[in-house]
Amino acid sequence: MAGRGDLGGTEDRLTLASTSPQRRAILGQLRIPFEAVAPDYAEDDPPDADPAELVRRHAEGKARSVHAAGLVTLGVDTTVVLDGRIYGKAAGDDEAAHMLNELSGRTHTVLSGMCLLGAGEEVVAHELTDVTFRVLSPQTVAAYVGSEEWERRAGAYAIQGLGARLVERIDGDYLNVVGLPGALLVSLLEHHAPNLLQTRR
Repeated sequence: MAGRGDLGGTEDRLTLASTSPQRRAILGQLRIPFEAVAPDYAEDDPPDADPAELVRRHAEGKARSVHAAGLVTLGVDTTVVLDGRIYGKAAGDDEAAHMLNELSGRTHTVLSGMCLLGAGEEVVAHELTDVTFRVLSPQTVAAYVGSEEWERRAGAYAIQGLGARLVERIDGDYLNVVGLPGALLVSLLEHHAPNLLQTRR
């Protein structure tokens, strides 16, 4: 990790390499000015990949795909891990139900990789949050799958929505489970791009 203030950046806003509504909402909540740009990056998830290395690589790939000189760019990638297996986005109802049944009554890890690029430097880190699901009845799983909220969500659920009904407890950063580890981001910006944390009216 590079030294204090090394991302440079006279820029007064962050470039977010994502169009995720959840990530945009978190940056808005934290009052970090930003512009969202869709990344041009194809994710490759080999089954034997190390989960932490995978999300870090994806975060960097997304950031690099939109980065331009003079900007401070943020890339983020989030996945769900249980017993070393990565649970990405379900392809359909059956896969979503299968994922939820495997997560039922157990503690999984939400893992996010984060990459900040600026002034020829990069900072790459990751965050972990443990999430424990209630024991889910077949009716609960069917109702949640029927809601379609799971679509395009790692692990086939969204904790900020109806997916909160599935959760018994969490240990760590809640915002990480939503899709962007806020505490980690603020800490990195404090050290590498503090101008982006200046509260503006």
